[in-house]
Amino acid sequence: MTFHYSSIRRLAPWLLSLGMAALLAAPVAAAEETGEQIFKTLCAKCHGDKGQGVEEHHPDPLVGERPLDELAALIDKTMPEGEPEKVSPEQAQKVATYIYDAFYSPLAQARNQPARIELSRLTVRQYQNTVADLIGSFRSPGKWDLERGLEAEYSDRVGRRGRRGGGGSPALKRVDPQVKFDFGEESPVEGKLEAHRFAIKWQGSVLAPDTGEYEFIVRTEHATRLFVNDTEQPLIDRLVKSGSDTEFRASIYLIGGRAYPLVLEFSKGKTGVDDSAKQKAPPPKVKASIALLWKQPGRAEEVIPQRNLSPHTNPEQFVLTTKFPPDDRSLGYERGSAISKEWDSAATDAAIETAAYVATNLRELAGVSADDDSAAQQLKDFGVRFVERAFRRPLTGEQKAFFVERQFEDAPDPAGAIKRVVLLALKSPRFLFREPGAGGDGYDAAARLSFSLWDSLPDEPLLKAAAQNELRTREEVAAQAERMIADLRTRGKVREFLIQWLKVDRVLDLSKDKELYAEFSPQVISDLRTSLDLLLDDVVWSAASDFRQLLLTDGIFLNGELAKVYRAELPDGAPFEKVRLDPEHRAGILTHPYLLAGFAYTSASSPIHRGVFVSRSLLGRSLRPPPEAFTPLAPELHPDLTTRERVALQTNSKNCQSCHAMINPLGFTLENFDAIGRFRTEEKGKPIDAKGGYLTRTGERVKFSGVRDLAEFLAASDETHSAFAGQLFHYLVKQPVRAYGPTKHAELKQSFAQNEFSVRKLIAEIAVTAALAQPEKIAHTSP
Repeated sequence: MTFHYSSIRRLAPWLLSLGMAALLAAPVAAAEETGEQIFKTLCAKCHGDKGQGVEEHHPDPLVGERPLDELAALIDKTMPEGEPEKVSPEQAQKVATYIYDAFYSPLAQARNQPARIELSRLTVRQYQNTVADLIGSFRSPGKWDLERGLEAEYSDRVGRRGRRGGGGSPALKRVDPQVKFDFGEESPVEGKLEAHRFAIKWQGSVLAPDTGEYEFIVRTEHATRLFVNDTEQPLIDRLVKSGSDTEFRASIYLIGGRAYPLVLEFSKGKTGVDDSAKQKAPPPKVKASIALLWKQPGRAEEVIPQRNLSPHTNPEQFVLTTKFPPDDRSLGYERGSAISKEWDSAATDAAIETAAYVATNLRELAGVSADDDSAAQQLKDFGVRFVERAFRRPLTGEQKAFFVERQFEDAPDPAGAIKRVVLLALKSPRFLFREPGAGGDGYDAAARLSFSLWDSLPDEPLLKAAAQNELRTREEVAAQAERMIADLRTRGKVREFLIQWLKVDRVLDLSKDKELYAEFSPQVISDLRTSLDLLLDDVVWSAASDFRQLLLTDGIFLNGELAKVYRAELPDGAPFEKVRLDPEHRAGILTHPYLLAGFAYTSASSPIHRGVFVSRSLLGRSLRPPPEAFTPLAPELHPDLTTRERVALQTNSKNCQSCHAMINPLGFTLENFDAIGRFRTEEKGKPIDAKGGYLTRTGERVKFSGVRDLAEFLAASDETHSAFAGQLFHYLVKQPVRAYGPTKHAELKQSFAQNEFSVRKLIAEIAVTAALAQPEKIAHTSP
């Protein structure tokens, strides 16, 4: 075929366009294509052009902490989804580098979505603590020192509560470690009290470790009354006893980390009447015993232990009963970043409840009664002090006029005026919202410090320091933080953090197969939780407060009951004590039976649950939920397989391996422990294989031969230290650590290491950081 030049010229545009289209349609040479081009061609449809996610495909953003090499390997094996052959290893490396630098890595996340300090309302815990301390600030301070037990007075009889019949001194006065006595038919004080008629009064305070419903139990054959957090109205009243009942129960809601006044009265014989002179024959011998027990939230009943009792009588605590909707915990810690209608309604109900309590207790709190006509000015002064403490700073003249003076002018009586003052203060944003996240004056710094450590408002020494301009320097704030860390409220808040960090708050049911683990009773489960609490306290509040010992210690707290289950040598009935076990078999929290039992099935261990715990809590790794519902293979389907073999079989697919390549090798290191956390050397007649490994964020492959290797790696790992420091910051401050500067997280980790990994010093450093945050240092995070 022959073409004339003129025909070719007419066809040229069409041929040119055809050539360009073919050129564009042809694949780019591997040497020339970029990671961005590969991503936009093969990945953006499902993951979004900026890795933000696409709802109908992959709604989650492409962010995480995998090292670059691991990310490239994952893409090479699994992407594009269902067609991994479309991407060569070289292309996987290119696209992984682009994803990592553009939006995946922590540095890219900080650049693309800089964190900011958010305006936040009080969380539920903060609201409860704040109103308790607000009212408590008008009462005498409590006391909780090293003395433990209850003050006891043994006398001949008790008339009205608090008064001994006969008027003399008690026959015996001492501190009893706990209330658990069986006097039989004898006198408790031979030679001073008659066996058939005596009375005992115990008084002091009881420390509630956790927030929730507590059931108090008194067991006795005789008359008794129990007062808890209210020394006027008894929680249990059987002072005039009839019938044959010997056990009396009542429940009360308490806020964790606080000490509550407690009085227990016991009387054998006729209460308040001395008719011994009329008796012609010796009275019959009658047995007498008494025990004071409780049932903590989620625990079995037990005699209230000595460690939770003090002979000092603390003032009554205001415990709010209004129920709030739960706070958002999607980021792993409670946040007050949103207000719903339900929350606003609860805040109104809580303000009404608080106002009613203040009005009822006005004489005690204000020193005067509302019906005292000459006390109007004193009540106004009380109103001003109440609002100032609620707002965490002095009031201006205009604020005094609005919040106090006007309410006394408009109310029909002083009692109504005080209620209006309290309601107006507690519904004000100045009370409900936290102080700005940076800058401000000394009062702002004081409030940020107190909310970080106590989840509550500043106390008098802190407000005094703010008034005297003594919260300007790091040294001044650090001195206050050190004082405040010794407070029960700090210990209560840190306890709540540790429980969440270890995921204990999510362990709802530890029941096991009765045929396999008959000895694993509800009492054993409750004792194991106590054992874990004692271990955490022993390490965190020791002089060294060494975080590494949480992972390395071979000590565990056992009592006689637990010793039988976990094969330790303690006598029956022995109280809790620290027992050292084989260091090759036990490694702190990693091998604590409560955690091991929680991260297990009813009849078998669970390397997956245990591996997820190590990955998320201890190493701070992000794991996505399984793409579809996960049902473990039933052991009876493969009766000859060990748990490790069965898990490996179920999770060997490419989709599973994207996460289980990390989870399984970590969980396998704990396979020497069965479903209740007992050490074992074989399963199904086969030796236990506890070998495992981990690919660090820097790309280093670490191998473990068992739990001791894993514990030593975690205790020395920068990843573990960084994860703990970041999670503790988030829980204490309730703000993202990156909002305080791009290097703040690294600085906290460095400070942690320099202070020999002292948890106590890390707590102080975090609180000081939050208190002294300056706007010029975090200007890049401003909204």
